[in-house]
Amino acid sequence: MPFVSVVTGCYNEAENVGELYERVCRVFREDLPEYTFEFIFIDNASEDGTVAVLKEIARTDKRVKIIVNNRNFGHVRSGYHAFLQARGEAIVAMASDLEDPPELIPQFLRKWEEGYKIVLAQKRSSAESPLFSLVRRAYYHVVTRLSETPLVKDATGFGLYDRQVMEDIRKIGDPYPYFRGLICELGYSRFLIPFDKPVRKRGLTKNNFYTLYDLAMLGITNHSKVPLRLATFSGFCIGIVSFLVALGYLVYKLLYWGRFSVGTAPVVFGIFFLGSVQLFFIGILGEYIGAIHTQVLRRPPVIERERINFDTPVHADPRTIPGAVDVSAQAQLLG
Repeated sequence: MPFVSVVTGCYNEAENVGELYERVCRVFREDLPEYTFEFIFIDNASEDGTVAVLKEIARTDKRVKIIVNNRNFGHVRSGYHAFLQARGEAIVAMASDLEDPPELIPQFLRKWEEGYKIVLAQKRSSAESPLFSLVRRAYYHVVTRLSETPLVKDATGFGLYDRQVMEDIRKIGDPYPYFRGLICELGYSRFLIPFDKPVRKRGLTKNNFYTLYDLAMLGITNHSKVPLRLATFSGFCIGIVSFLVALGYLVYKLLYWGRFSVGTAPVVFGIFFLGSVQLFFIGILGEYIGAIHTQVLRRPPVIERERINFDTPVHADPRTIPGAVDVSAQAQLLG
C-alpha cells in the first residue's frame, strides 16, 4: 500500500489540532482506503497546551508523530525540519489552523498518481481583508517580475511533494529556504488545484509584520539579483542627472549673475534625497549579506526537545537523523 506523510507545523493551536487530526483520518479512511499514512506534527514550543493535546492523540494512534522544539524557531525553519523527517513516498504539507482544508488531499494524490511530482493548492479567493489581499498580490507580482524563475502565485506551500522532490531539497541543504520558490527552481512538473481559503474558525494568526516582511525579503534575496543591479543603475542615473542639474545651474548663474540666487533649498533637498536613496540600497545590500550569513553559519533548522512515536529517539546519534540535532550532545560540545 502506498505510504504518505502528512506534515504540519503548529504554535498555540490547541483548539485546532484535534479537529485537524480527525479530518485527516476521515479523509484517508473514507476516500483513500488504499493508502497508509503517518501524521507528523512539529510544535514550535507552544504555550497553550498544544503539546498535551498532541501527546494524548499520539498515545492512542502510533501513526501520529510529534517533534517538540526547544523554542520557537519560526515557521520557515520548523516546517522545513519536519519536511525532512518525512518518510512517505509522497509528502503533504499543510498548516494546522484549518485554513488548509484536508479534504483536498484526495485530489493531490490522484494528480500524483498521474505522474505530477508537485501538486499545489492555489488560492482562488480568501476571507482576508481587501487591503491585505491587494498587498499580497502586489508582492507576488513584484517577486515574479524580479525572479529569474517564475514563481507560483497565490500558493502558500499547501500541497503534495513527491519523495524525489524531498530528496533533492535535502541535497541542497539550504538552512533557511524560501520553499515556494525553491520548488519552482527544481523545475519538476506540477499541477495547481484552485481552492477557496476558508476563514480561521478558532484562534488568531501567528503572522505579524516582521514575519511577513522576513518572508518577503527571503523570497527576493533568494531568487533575484535585480535589486543589487538596480542600486548600481540608480547610482549611475542619479549621478548623470545631478551633473546635468549642476551644469544647468552653473550656466544659468553665469548668464544671470546679478539676478539669480541659488539658495540653500536645492542643496538641502539634494542631500536628503541622496541620503534616503543610499540608506535604501544599503538596506537591500544588508538583506543579501544577512542571507549569506545564514548560509555560512550552517546552523541546524531547529533544536529538538523531544520526539514521540519516531523509530529514532531524540537522544540517539543525531548523525543518523537527517536534519535533527541531539540536545544533550549539543550541550556536551558547548561545555
